[in-house]
Amino acid sequence: MKIGELAAATDTPIETIRYYERAGLLPQPKRSEGNFRLYDEANVERLNFIRACRALDMSLDEVRVLLGFRDGADGDCTAVNALLDAHIEHVQARIAELRELSRELRGLREQCREVQAAGHCGILRGLDTNARQAKPRAAAKARSHVHATHDHPHAKR
Repeated sequence: MKIGELAAATDTPIETIRYYERAGLLPQPKRSEGNFRLYDEANVERLNFIRACRALDMSLDEVRVLLGFRDGADGDCTAVNALLDAHIEHVQARIAELRELSRELRGLREQCREVQAAGHCGILRGLDTNARQAKPRAAAKARSHVHATHDHPHAKR
């Protein structure tokens, strides 16, 4: 099948498929005489596996590690369990951070209960106060989730 057919079969944008190829998650496809990418059912299964991992908010490095175990199928799943345990911890930490963010946003929202001139807006004054105290930078840094920042002993970098 061609890339458009793979995209349709897996409900994946073509650019995402190309990205996964460049990232090494999908093998470089065979090419037709007309230089079209050609895929088979194994590519469909692999892409569906990648998408299932990504739907669980796993980083590309985490997916790469899991694909390595899936492809090898040798040994036991101790490292797979460890990877998932680490990811669960990350998700739990992120949930706590999002709860704190929600609390802060609700606090800001409480500072402006009535419609008034922007110059008297409690939300804007609160944001100005936070900006002067350099809170946003530290808070944003603590909250940001950048994929591939989790350290995994089996990640290939």
